[in-house]
Amino acid sequence: MESTIKSKVITTFQLNGLTLRRDASQYLVSMLGSVPPEVLDPSLDIVIKNVQKLPLTSPMVDLATLEPIVAECMASGDDSSQGIFNVIDAFTVPHFTYNPDQRKLILKDSVKHSLFGSAEAKAQLFQDRYRVIQQRTLRHKLFAPQPLVSSERQQEGGFVLRPVEFLLGSSMRQGNVLSLGMLTQMKEGKYYLEDPSGSVQLDLSKTVSLDPAASYRGGIFTDHAFVLAEGFYEDHIFHVQTLGFPPLEPSSLTRRSGGCRQHFGTANLFGGPSSTTVKTNEKMRRLEANNPDAMIVILSDVWLDQIKVLEKLQVLFTGYANMAPVCFLLLGNFLSQPHGSHQPKVMKECLRKLAALIAEHPTLLEDSHFVFVPGPRDVGMANILPRPGLPDQVTEEFRRKVPKSVFTTNPCRLQWGTKEVVVLREDVGAKLCRSALYVPAEVTGATVARTLAANGHLLPLPLAAAPVFWPHDPALWLYPLPDLVVLGSRGASWGACPVAGCTFLYPGSFVINQFSFKVYMPASGDIEDSQIPSDT
Repeated sequence: MESTIKSKVITTFQLNGLTLRRDASQYLVSMLGSVPPEVLDPSLDIVIKNVQKLPLTSPMVDLATLEPIVAECMASGDDSSQGIFNVIDAFTVPHFTYNPDQRKLILKDSVKHSLFGSAEAKAQLFQDRYRVIQQRTLRHKLFAPQPLVSSERQQEGGFVLRPVEFLLGSSMRQGNVLSLGMLTQMKEGKYYLEDPSGSVQLDLSKTVSLDPAASYRGGIFTDHAFVLAEGFYEDHIFHVQTLGFPPLEPSSLTRRSGGCRQHFGTANLFGGPSSTTVKTNEKMRRLEANNPDAMIVILSDVWLDQIKVLEKLQVLFTGYANMAPVCFLLLGNFLSQPHGSHQPKVMKECLRKLAALIAEHPTLLEDSHFVFVPGPRDVGMANILPRPGLPDQVTEEFRRKVPKSVFTTNPCRLQWGTKEVVVLREDVGAKLCRSALYVPAEVTGATVARTLAANGHLLPLPLAAAPVFWPHDPALWLYPLPDLVVLGSRGASWGACPVAGCTFLYPGSFVINQFSFKVYMPASGDIEDSQIPSDT
C-alpha cells in the first residue's frame, strides 16, 4: 500500500511540473497513509494546489516547504465537528465550472462574492450552465463517440452534436443536424439557438405543424432553456423539426467510481462543512444507520398572521412532542397579505406567538431544528434570488427563545447524513408556463421536474422573468442531482415526482390544501402525506 501511495505522489507531482526531495516525499507518504482510499486523490490535489500558490524559485519542493502546507490542509479537512444535520445558505454554495481542456469540474477559489457582479459575470453565468450541460450530454451513450464509425447517425444509434458555428460556416444545405444550445428570443417573435460559438435563427413552423406531443419532447420549453434541436439548415436559418431536452443523469452516475470519478472526484460540490462529498463519508453512513426514524416535517405558505394557522401548528407540535423530528422546514410566505410599512412589526409579533407555542414543548425546543425559508412577499430584500433570510431585527427575539432556529436564504440546501436536499420557495410551474414557447396539454409535477432536471437549474428562465444575482447563480444549480428537491408554492400540492434518482416534492400551500403537509424520512427516502384534521 505504501509503495502505491509513493508512486502516486511522485507521479502526480511530476505531472504538475514539481519534484519532491526524498525527505519531503517520505513525509507526505506517511501522512497520506492514514487517509481513506476514496479521498486520497482529492487530498493530494489540494496539497499540490497549495504548493503551486507559493512563490517557488525552483520546481524542487523540500520538507520545510511541504510541512506547513500539509498541516494546514489536515486542519481544514478535519470534519470531526460536522453534525448529521446541516443548513447551507445560498451564499456559501461552492462555485464550480467545467474546464473542457482538463475535462473536469474545477472548484473556484472560495472568495467572498459581492451581490452585484461585473458584466463578465452575466456572460459567464450562461457559459457555465452550457458547459456543464454539454459535458453531461456528450458522456451519454447516445452522444459518446463510437470508434471506427463516421456516419452522422452512428451505427449504435448514437448522434453527433454540432455547434452553432458549424451551421454558420455552412454555405449549402445541411440535413439531419442536431445541436445543443440555449433557446432565446433575441427579436420580438423570432427565436434563436445560442451557444458560446454563436447564434442562429430558428424556424419553428415545421415543429409546430407536426404533432406537438411528438415534436416537443420532455417538458416545458421556455425562453432561455437549454435544448437539443434537430432539423436542417438552409438559407441561414435552422429549420427545427424536433425539440428535446438534454438527457438526464442520475447523481449515482455522475459520481460513480471509475469513468466519471476522474472528472468529479470526491470534491464537495453541494456545500456544507465537509471538504469532500458526504456520499463517501463513512461517519455519516453510520449516523444515518443509527437514526432510521429521523423525520423532516415540511410546510409551505405558513401564514402566521392567521389564528387558525397558529391553532393548527399547536396541534402539530403536540402530535410530535414525543417523537421530535430532526427539523421543521417552514416555507413562506409567512403573512397572508401585505401590511405595508408595518410588515416587520407584524412579522415580529407573529414570531413571538410562534415561539410561545414551541416553548410549550421542551422536547421540540431541545431536539428539533426550525428552519425558515422566506417567500416572495416576505419582509426583506427585493425579490431577486438568492434571497437573504428574514432580517435579524425581526428574528432576534425568536432566535433567542428558540436556539435551534435558522432563518436561511431562498433557495437553501440541507444535509442529513448522506442525503442532500435543495429547497426553493417560488411558484416555479407558473413562471415556467408564462415564459414558455410550448406548454403540454397538462402541466404536472413530473413535467416541471423533467424541465428542471434536464436544465440542471431551479429556474431556467430569462433574467427578466427570474432575476438572479449573477455571481451566485450556482446556488440554483441542480448538478449533480440531489436526493430531494422541495419546491414550495402557494398552489395545490403535486405530491412527489421521482426523476432520474431525484425526488421533486411539491408540498403545496399549508392553508389552501386544508392544512396538509409532507414528512420526509431521509434514512429511507420515503415521503408521507399528512394532514391536521379539520375537527381539531
